[in-house]
Amino acid sequence: MTDQTHQFKIGQLVEIIPSTMRWAAKGTYEIVSLVPVSANDPQYRIKSVSEKHERVVGQSDLVPAQNTAELDELRSA
Repeated sequence: MTDQTHQFKIGQLVEIIPSTMRWAAKGTYEIVSLVPVSANDPQYRIKSVSEKHERVVGQSDLVPAQNTAELDELRSA
């Protein structure tokens, strides 16, 4: 097993890589917390403004957000 560390930080904005294996709201998510590393793929608790719940996803399913203006608008509404 390799020693993996978290690539993203709490508060950072990310997007979920689309997958046919899960349904997730499109758009930007915020990293809410880091899940302790117990496998090769560090995990995160993330939250979308358009959903009421948080999700736990692996680092391999996330990319840095490209368009953060969308989330800024939703937060100020």
